[in-house]
Amino acid sequence: MASQPSKVVPLTCHGHSRPVTHLSFSSVVDDDQYYLISACKDNNPMLRDGVTGDWIGTFIGHKGAVWQARLSTDATLAATGSADFSAKIWDTHTGECLHTLRHAHIVRAVAFAPQPNPQLIATGGFEKKLRIFDLSRSSSSAASSASSSPTSPDVTSDGKANSALNYEIGPGTHGGAIKSIVWGPDTNMIVTASDDKTVRWWDLRERGPIASHELGGMVGSCELNTISNSNSILSIAAGKSAYFFSGTTPGQLIKTVATPHDIASVALHSVQRKFVTGGSGDTWVRVYDFDEETELNVHKGHHGPIWSVSFAPDGKLYATGSEDGTIKLWKFCDSPYGLWR
Repeated sequence: MASQPSKVVPLTCHGHSRPVTHLSFSSVVDDDQYYLISACKDNNPMLRDGVTGDWIGTFIGHKGAVWQARLSTDATLAATGSADFSAKIWDTHTGECLHTLRHAHIVRAVAFAPQPNPQLIATGGFEKKLRIFDLSRSSSSAASSASSSPTSPDVTSDGKANSALNYEIGPGTHGGAIKSIVWGPDTNMIVTASDDKTVRWWDLRERGPIASHELGGMVGSCELNTISNSNSILSIAAGKSAYFFSGTTPGQLIKTVATPHDIASVALHSVQRKFVTGGSGDTWVRVYDFDEETELNVHKGHHGPIWSVSFAPDGKLYATGSEDGTIKLWKFCDSPYGLWR
């Protein structure tokens, strides 16, 4: 039984004109500052101040819905995956597109290697292929191969080459579109969650899967706990359940929490030992006790399913992104914080 909901007034961030599909925070960078990036079906990912939600800039260049967006750990680079069959790498200071990584189908997932100024990025999507791109290596030679290999992933039908070399990990393994990729904290391990209802752990040295776990429903979200100086835990929403795995031991399930509701997204605060879910069948944000597995609060404010939820790196707020086209920031501490005074 849920306790009496406490009054929480969220900050609402406007600017998108279509459903918000994904949210991701950077790490804390300078003077307790951090950033938030949003992916949206309006083709235009946006960068914001993570504390206040204030708009900083929009990355212009995609010609289709953007399904996922992530920032590098130092927030200098952004990566986006789109329905225009490409992933793009952006300079967050200038807004310039540094690389366009072309694919043969919709890109649903992107992830940077967990290091400052990363030169490696993983992508996945409707190709059902996990790809690793090396941004430090030019693939200028790919264009010359267009005539002999027109379907090469490095070359599009118009003969344009990707701006980075890539290779595939575990060909033929995924039985459905890759919905999410998590890279870290171990640079040699990647996690994928796909529409075949399976989570897989990959060792990049062996270029193959080392563990897998079948879920009880379609994957909604799959994210690593991002709160600084806390235990690394992987949180997955699938069907009506939230799954929590070790972030360091491949395939180690910590617990599964079944809920009465269809959930599209989940995020864990491992210090407070609470987790937040976003509904796919309703418009509500729910807060649960991780140990007792009981519902603590229900927060209303969105007017559509909540496709993404993420805690800020300091754990003092979380963000939700919805079908209604808005992002909301919710305070998650008792003391004054940011614009909450």
